[in-house]
Amino acid sequence: MSTQWNDSQPIYWQLKERTVAMILDGTLAEGDALPSVRTVASEFQLNPITVSKSYQALVDDELVEKRRGLGMFVREGARLKLTSSERQKFLNEEWPAMVTRIRQLGLDTNELLQSTKNNEGNS
Repeated sequence: MSTQWNDSQPIYWQLKERTVAMILDGTLAEGDALPSVRTVASEFQLNPITVSKSYQALVDDELVEKRRGLGMFVREGARLKLTSSERQKFLNEEWPAMVTRIRQLGLDTNELLQSTKNNEGNS
């Protein structure tokens, strides 16, 4: 995880979003333990309350669960739930802005597909 924080959102929210990204990309699999609050707080020089607040937000979203005496774990079905909600968020919030920008630039489907193919070949 990057230690860069931006000022546009609370740090606990950014930490939550980074954890969500790790679940989506498979870095954290279902059933995996999250690092302890103390570990994360120490590693990123954060207040433990900030980390706890982030983890509680993940619990509230039913993505992780507390296991008494053991810590926090990624819940079964978390990745599927996230994929579904993130797709909806993309389609409802991000995609319309992209479509507007594409139209502003006068891009067409063939250019976009060709660009995608070129970029895939470079990765």
